[in-house]
Amino acid sequence: MRLDAVNAASGRFDDIIDVRAPLEYAEDHLPGAINLPVLNDEERAQVGTIYKQISPFDARKIGAALVAANVARHIAGPLKDRAGGWQPLVYCWRGGQRSGAMATILGQVGWRVARVEGGYKSWRAIVVRRVQELGFPSPVIVLDGNTGSAKTAILSRLAARGHQVIDLEGLANHRGSLFGARGAQPSQKAFEGRLAAALEGLDSNRPVLVEAESSRIGNLSVPRAVWQGICRGRRLTLNVPVTARAAYSARDYSDISHDPAEVQRILQRLAPLHPAARIEEWLRLADHGDWISLAEGLMRHHYDPRYDKHRARYDAQGAAPIWLDDLNDLDIAADKVEAALARPVTG
Repeated sequence: MRLDAVNAASGRFDDIIDVRAPLEYAEDHLPGAINLPVLNDEERAQVGTIYKQISPFDARKIGAALVAANVARHIAGPLKDRAGGWQPLVYCWRGGQRSGAMATILGQVGWRVARVEGGYKSWRAIVVRRVQELGFPSPVIVLDGNTGSAKTAILSRLAARGHQVIDLEGLANHRGSLFGARGAQPSQKAFEGRLAAALEGLDSNRPVLVEAESSRIGNLSVPRAVWQGICRGRRLTLNVPVTARAAYSARDYSDISHDPAEVQRILQRLAPLHPAARIEEWLRLADHGDWISLAEGLMRHHYDPRYDKHRARYDAQGAAPIWLDDLNDLDIAADKVEAALARPVTG
């Protein structure tokens, strides 16, 4: 059975199997897919070289032997406990020979196998259209606020209360600031795939809350249609004293205190943007572990001026202010955001 990518992604399968080589899978794959390659990276390169330099026939013959051996290992290994009623979905790059070989062998075992028509390539086309052209299917409400306003944490609480939320920083695995790295980020394609899946899951009759972001989150770009939706969205702005934001950031980014050398490297990268004396002061604060003072200095002289300049482009749309004295109880902060959401839009 062959399914188009839309039906494949929304279907009910026991496993989604990506039979492409590991490097292809690592760059991006269908949500929830496992990798059972019929050719590994080296074998795929070997077959490709034979195809170009010797003949297509020799490439297919050697490729068939490698594919058969690899599929046999998968059946005897990862798939050995699958029962007779197991129903997998299989795909490769274009829905061609690699997924065809896997589907044929699994089908001969007696399993009911489906293939993605057009393979990963067709899925990628759907993703690109969603994030680059269609964007949000729901009205967008943007939670704004200067660095350290606990926007991500407040949105998390609102999501737990049943509001529709898309956590762009979570999808990008980055907190969206100089010190925001949380380990390896996904590839741009993988980020867009995650985002497309989140967008498809929205109820178009209800608004969706997102955090105000720049057009880049770490090393990743926010896709065009999504970025445009954020720029046009109704805005709620958290207004929090800088001292409260600094204290919150020192707690929220406590992990960076375990890598002082990395903090020093990041601060040094700011040297072209600030006076030397200011950089030296920040380095001194980091060296002494005075994270609250460092956070406050960065907010006053680096983050806040840049936020204000960026935000000036959207002030004409009218942002509803939400005033918070501190960030000690984020449930109270979430209550205030909910109250702002309930107020009618004016103007």
